[in-house]
Amino acid sequence: MEKIELLVIIGPTASGKTKIAVELAQILNAEIISADSRQVYRGMDIGTGKDLLEYGAIPYHLIDIKEAGEKYNVALFQKDFSEAFRLIKAKGKLAILCGGTGLYVESVLADFKNTLVKPLEEKRKDLELFTHDELIQKFKNEHPDKNGYDLSTKKRTIRAFEITTNTLEINDLNSDKFNYLVFCLNPELEIRRERITRRLKTRIAEGLILEVENLLNTGISHETLQYYGLEYKYVSKYLLGELTLAEMQVKLETEIHRFAKRQMTFFRSMVKRGISIEFLPQNLNSDSQIKYIHEKIISGQLAFQKNNSIVKK
Repeated sequence: MEKIELLVIIGPTASGKTKIAVELAQILNAEIISADSRQVYRGMDIGTGKDLLEYGAIPYHLIDIKEAGEKYNVALFQKDFSEAFRLIKAKGKLAILCGGTGLYVESVLADFKNTLVKPLEEKRKDLELFTHDELIQKFKNEHPDKNGYDLSTKKRTIRAFEITTNTLEINDLNSDKFNYLVFCLNPELEIRRERITRRLKTRIAEGLILEVENLLNTGISHETLQYYGLEYKYVSKYLLGELTLAEMQVKLETEIHRFAKRQMTFFRSMVKRGISIEFLPQNLNSDSQIKYIHEKIISGQLAFQKNNSIVKK
């Protein structure tokens, strides 16, 4: 009988993914691979919610592997995931992939082909003439079928245009095949919103602004920080004097709520593209979620899915 080789825990921001993954890792003798596009960077701790103390003795991978300001993308994540997965498997342990960057998760479950996206210099100059809001609307008008792209900053929205219009397919990712199960935490909207609000207040009190100042002091530019979006974008704007502290908090909280909504939209779109996901009942607390997932695994109620090679459109 085949066994699960990769357990995947996804969910919107502030849904408690790390806590669930760590407790399941303790029960299942597993190690955790992070699927978070910003937790790869050293020095970006509070804003990305690394919660490293929460891991305790559980080994984790793909956190603090790059310096802030270095480039990181899906292709690099695929490579790093493959190396971490093989290392965990060689130890005879289960791997748990945990995070909220849906594109990273889907890239390894569906085994996307690596892609090379060339900058479009002339098109970029034309797009720079639009405001960020105008670019978002333009992208939605021109690509109504393209959901899940990160449009949180002007730079990322322009990059989305480049990806959809100038993606060159290169070699397949040479990864192992494996059986996996995916569970998505699915808190009720009001609970999710309350958690986001409470967590943001905590992060500011714990030194989020000082963390951004420290990054600036190491030579990271405001432009780069704003590229990382959310906490780093809006604290940067506050430090530049473009927003008051109160305005920064209000705008940032609004954008995090929108981000969580986009995450759930992307996770649901993964199902339409062939990824089987078990969305947890909304009325479960964290202990009940852990019990629910564990019982599903040991009971064999869910059929494993094997990752397969498709081309990312």
